[in-house]
Amino acid sequence: MKSIRRPIAMLVLMALASLAALAIACGGGNKAENPTATPSGAQATATPRPGTQTAGSADRTPSKVAPELQQTSTPSAGSGNAKQGGVLRRLWADPPTLDPHQVSDTTSASIVVEIFSGLVRLNNDLKLEPDLAESYTTSGGGTVYEFKLRPDLKFSDGTPVTAADFKWSMERAAHPDTESTVAELYLGDIVGVNEIVKGKGAVTDAKGIEVVDARTLRITIDAPKPYFLAKLTYPTAYVASRKNVEQGGADWTRKPVGTGAFRLEEYRVGERLVLARNDNYWGRKALLDRVNFNLAGGVSMAMYENDEIDITGVGLLDIDRVKDPREPLNKQLVTVPPGFSVSYIGFNTAKPPFDDINFRKALNYAVDKQLIASEVFGGLVQPAYGVLPPGFPGYSGAVDGLNFNSDLAKEYLQKSKYSDAASRPRIVITVPGTGGSPTLDIEVVTDMWEQTLGVKAEIQQVEWATYLQDLNRRRLQAFGGLGWEADYPDPQDFIDILFHSTSNANHGAYSNSEIDKIVESARTEADPQKRFELYKTAELKIVEDAPWVPMWFDTEGYALVKPWVKGYRFTPLIVPKLKDVWIDK
Repeated sequence: MKSIRRPIAMLVLMALASLAALAIACGGGNKAENPTATPSGAQATATPRPGTQTAGSADRTPSKVAPELQQTSTPSAGSGNAKQGGVLRRLWADPPTLDPHQVSDTTSASIVVEIFSGLVRLNNDLKLEPDLAESYTTSGGGTVYEFKLRPDLKFSDGTPVTAADFKWSMERAAHPDTESTVAELYLGDIVGVNEIVKGKGAVTDAKGIEVVDARTLRITIDAPKPYFLAKLTYPTAYVASRKNVEQGGADWTRKPVGTGAFRLEEYRVGERLVLARNDNYWGRKALLDRVNFNLAGGVSMAMYENDEIDITGVGLLDIDRVKDPREPLNKQLVTVPPGFSVSYIGFNTAKPPFDDINFRKALNYAVDKQLIASEVFGGLVQPAYGVLPPGFPGYSGAVDGLNFNSDLAKEYLQKSKYSDAASRPRIVITVPGTGGSPTLDIEVVTDMWEQTLGVKAEIQQVEWATYLQDLNRRRLQAFGGLGWEADYPDPQDFIDILFHSTSNANHGAYSNSEIDKIVESARTEADPQKRFELYKTAELKIVEDAPWVPMWFDTEGYALVKPWVKGYRFTPLIVPKLKDVWIDK
């Protein structure tokens, strides 16, 4: 347990050095490019895939490492001069899991999407397209989907893939023994899945998943939902080999058999993870021979300059140098547009003192995010006052949020039942980490709470996998250093998944019956504009209830990419993309 109290002025002086260290810790930007910081809608910035969670480590939120979006300066993999062969080298972190049905963080998801795949996928332009299914049709007023699998599909070990494999995989994801925290979120619309999730008797067969024949799978959902197909792009819906899982036992992911463009060739915890081309992949084979992920840690920028890795984010201390046209690295500099994520401090509204809306509002009004953004982080972060990130479907800009106001902060504190410091419960904010200082913004926020309100909070660091486990089980009183990265481009992935009272990703146990009714109406609203209006109404009410302190939206950043790396694209969501990368040297 670590409680840190430093004056804001001192923290400002520390910012440059701290940002530099954090920005290069992971060799990527935020989201999928930042392996150490992420759970997913999955979980945590380490925000999050299902909304994948990603962990907001220093290299993520406060530093401007490269987010993920299209990199236009690198030739596309389909160009005539693309060639096969070569190795891409990345700095990464140990993934909490390689089981697609358990994935809830971006560190894991970014690797899992390269090894496994599903019926449909999002491409680099975030367009939905068939993957292992060559086509699909809808009927029953939008409740029945029939998928036709591609002919001669094979797992990476050469065994055939059939519709029965998909049925088994989805039911396995839902089974309580799999311990998936996201199966209900992403598969719960399918008739019969929730009965399996809730362990009702010996139910293992979902009536809404039917094998018509070896190449035809029929899925029936409980109501017409415009975003359902997009949900199937999440790893929970990916196909796994029953033989591989059952014969491999608890350690089956050490030698996983998948259908993605790559296969796992080697994994040594804390040392390296190696992906190799899957020669049984159904489509055009990956151009790279291998992708080497260095898991041993290190200073990303130094490793890049020593030619140990091929991609890195650029932190505040290095950006002026690499932007100088006289600097040799300048030619390798890439501007990376923002991704679809939001970082936040969450409150468990079922635990004192966060069960009091007035106390939560007081803490929100006491945070001067604009001051932190400009004076501590040099303008490299964008203050967040709502939930949906700018540019995301449904974003309106109409959510003003609870802006800094010290007078209102004190007023709401006095209204709360925890105004008396002597009787106020101890406050502990848990963040992911294994030593050293927690994320700088959390330190500044807790300092503002104490200076403005006299509210003291301790900061506790726990290891990432443990953090995710405690988060999913709602054990934490307050939680920070994380965020949420969209899994698919629909506001349902934020507003519904994170705030509906029954959602497993509602880690703060927030409950508002009015919000539940609004998002339930939005689920089946066919008119996109009406759906977006419903989500906007819900977002405004959520912000007023203050279950979070929204902190930052992603902003444009910078990355360095070696000149021999071709076809690499930065994307605002996690999508399989390494297949299109090639090495020109």
